[in-house]
Amino acid sequence: MTDLRTELAHRVDASLDRLIAVTRRLVAVASPNPPSDTEEIARVAEALLREIPGIEVEVIEPAPRVKSLIGRIRATRPGRRLIFNGHLDTFPILEHLPWTVPPLGGVLKDGKLYGRGVCDMKGGMACSLLAAALLAEHRDAWSGEIVLTLAGDEENMGSLGTGWMMEHVPHARGDANICGDVGSPKVVRFGEKGLMWVEVEAAGSPAHGAHVHRGTNAIDRLRSALDRLKDLEDLPFQAPPVVTQAIARAKAVSEPLSGAGESETLQRVTVNIGTIEGGTSPNLVPTHAIARADIRLPVGITTDVLATKLDEWLAPLDGVSWRAIRRFEPSFTPPDDEIVVRTAAVATEVLGTPPAVNMRVGGSDSRWYRPAGVPTVVLGLTPFNMGGPDEHVLVDELLAVAKIHTLTAYDFLTGA
Repeated sequence: MTDLRTELAHRVDASLDRLIAVTRRLVAVASPNPPSDTEEIARVAEALLREIPGIEVEVIEPAPRVKSLIGRIRATRPGRRLIFNGHLDTFPILEHLPWTVPPLGGVLKDGKLYGRGVCDMKGGMACSLLAAALLAEHRDAWSGEIVLTLAGDEENMGSLGTGWMMEHVPHARGDANICGDVGSPKVVRFGEKGLMWVEVEAAGSPAHGAHVHRGTNAIDRLRSALDRLKDLEDLPFQAPPVVTQAIARAKAVSEPLSGAGESETLQRVTVNIGTIEGGTSPNLVPTHAIARADIRLPVGITTDVLATKLDEWLAPLDGVSWRAIRRFEPSFTPPDDEIVVRTAAVATEVLGTPPAVNMRVGGSDSRWYRPAGVPTVVLGLTPFNMGGPDEHVLVDELLAVAKIHTLTAYDFLTGA
């Protein structure tokens, strides 16, 4: 390593207290989504950005109290632009769950840092902030720009956050993107499944529960429609070999972290029927029923294919209609792309063992970057109790992720 690169690695190690403090400052401010209100957390994030000398900070507010931030650090020479992307919002706090620590307390004990959103993704955001701050101190040593895009509504799919910034702010795009969203420092994620949220509705006609022959049960109609919806899981498709090969190679490392069956889930359509509503009383034939489902689709199939099948399968069912609520296509950056290769090489150096290079089951704001032609990796912290009580991260992983972000950015912007 060059002397400066070695120094940067040492500076990360020496910045552990700072890293923990920044994470705690972010965790201390509630930013649950719903209700898509990042007014207060944006103030904290803005203050953290402004601690970086010479940074240019913009506050974006496309809707009331839905605030995002852009921090721009320019080197002394022109060159490529690297994006650090993160999101300010979190899952709801859910104080009624059996927390053993204050949800916003940032409690540190036994090598773990606790709090709502600490893994998804305030800890990962703190890692990117530290990387940017350390590199800003040496802007004569690299070329181009570092831009931090801190989004306000990722949990709501990002149209008012990362999506809005990329559409309206030219420097929100770049030559590569590192996202510190939840995952593991042991897995470099180069792509993610797509999603389609759908609403299926059924209408019937009223009758007393004892006189079912005089009515039409909307829930029965809905049940038939949902059976067809689940048939989407059996649709055949052909994924690019580079994706299937990467999933197979990653399995031994990735599945112990993400759960047995991850590899199979990455390679098929999944349908989760999340809500069902209908009827008013057990002794009345229901006249209305509605269900909402989350469909995830792998690389190799599109939401248009799913929509065509649902039109074909549900149209013959009397009283049934459906609509798509949200749609995102699956996306991936080729695993041999420079940013993926560099991130994996640095992770090997930092961890002492090669990481898995794999797709991602869940979504992230990287869904906005890849279709815009910005090569993207996701590398963040392992989630423990994400969305549940006592959400926490490992302090050792905070340090590892911060070092991987710092050195990968340095390598990318120096061509080292």
